[in-house]
Amino acid sequence: MASILSDSEIRKLIESPKPLVSGYINLERQLQPAGFELTLAEVFSFKGFGSLGFEDEDRKLPSFKPIRLSAERFTRLPSGAYLVRYNEEVWLPPDLSALIFPRSSLMRSGAILYTAVWDPGYRGRGQGLLNVYNPHGIRLKLNARIGQLVFLRLSKPSRRLYRGIYHREGLA
Repeated sequence: MASILSDSEIRKLIESPKPLVSGYINLERQLQPAGFELTLAEVFSFKGFGSLGFEDEDRKLPSFKPIRLSAERFTRLPSGAYLVRYNEEVWLPPDLSALIFPRSSLMRSGAILYTAVWDPGYRGRGQGLLNVYNPHGIRLKLNARIGQLVFLRLSKPSRRLYRGIYHREGLA
């Protein structure tokens, strides 16, 4: 049976030789009772369309335009869809997968964060879809805490680990 990791389990894995999460800004602030807060590193607007089929070669990602963020001043994002990248590097062992949920303050501000399942074996600085529904937009700063990563322990370790196109994304 799958279970959600607690703060003490997450901390132990962060302090391990292969840290579950690294590149965070403030461990005490970001570690939550049942997850870990992810912070905003980059925002991109969509500049084209994407294409998907059953075969990987049918995949064509849209083009993006970076939006400048500042840690000192707010950047206003009008209503719409944006691609975001997180500061934190995540490294999932064979017995963990993860999901991201929006922070409640983000939701209460009229925006939502969407993500795909983060599979065992994934390593990288992930991306998500930020959708601003508020007709007045939202204002964000660089490093804003926007999502909470929740770790799920699998009933047994996966025999296959993620090695897809997004493995090691956002890493130097």
